Amino acid sequence: MEIYVCIKRVADTSEVEIEVDRSGLALEEADFSWDINEWDNFAVEAAVQLKEQHGGTVTAITVGGEDDEEVLRRALAMGCDQALHCYDPAFEKADAWAIATILAAALKGRAIDLLLFGAVSADEGRGQVGGLVAGLLDLPLVSLATALTVDGAKAIVQHEVENGLERVREVDLPAVITVQTGINEPRYVSVRGIRKVAAMDIPVHGVAELGLAAENYASQTNRITLEELFLPPQGVGAQILEGSNEEMMNQLIQLLQENGGL
Repeated sequence: MEIYVCIKRVADTSEVEIEVDRSGLALEEADFSWDINEWDNFAVEAAVQLKEQHGGTVTAITVGGEDDEEVLRRALAMGCDQALHCYDPAFEKADAWAIATILAAALKGRAIDLLLFGAVSADEGRGQVGGLVAGLLDLPLVSLATALTVDGAKAIVQHEVENGLERVREVDLPAVITVQTGINEPRYVSVRGIRKVAAMDIPVHGVAELGLAAENYASQTNRITLEELFLPPQGVGAQILEGSNEEMMNQLIQLLQENGGL
């Protein structure tokens, strides 16, 4: 099998105070730590497990800056066979649509049996890129996979649908699958494992190699314009209601009426 898995390097903001920089268009990143997107970690593990079961090759691919190579090294240490880094200054600040067109250009014409994505990215949370790439490559898509197996030329995918339900679908390969967290248990990556892949060659493809000749590709291709970035205003503290259920219900109705909720 020829499996490709698309990954992203994202900031871990759980232990830092979020601040908007002076431009009002980006966050202060000085104190951020960075890692592979959580959902993508599960996608890489799914790809490697399928390779172990059926044979073949797994290629990790990302669109990002020079530092984003580190997540490709991590994917190689997890068991991917090769990696591709789509990097060019022209890709800076690419939105979901621009990233999808870059990935589609990198993947077009390749022999692909399965193309995996994390269902969503932890930084923007839009869950768009996998579906957009599927459309651009004219491949079937199953999103939010919670279980994935391959039987011959078909993938059997259990995935989330509306109202908390799940269903099982069969899809002909090649196909695009977006992966939910919890589909597997991503393997531990040791420092020794990272060192083993440190010398592996990772090709870098920019606008020229991908046939996207434009010095400012992202700004010309983006469908979203960011006008302002700001933190939401801090709300007032919670009010604890006391009394019987009926009394608390009456208090709640009164508060909603006073504050325009009813």
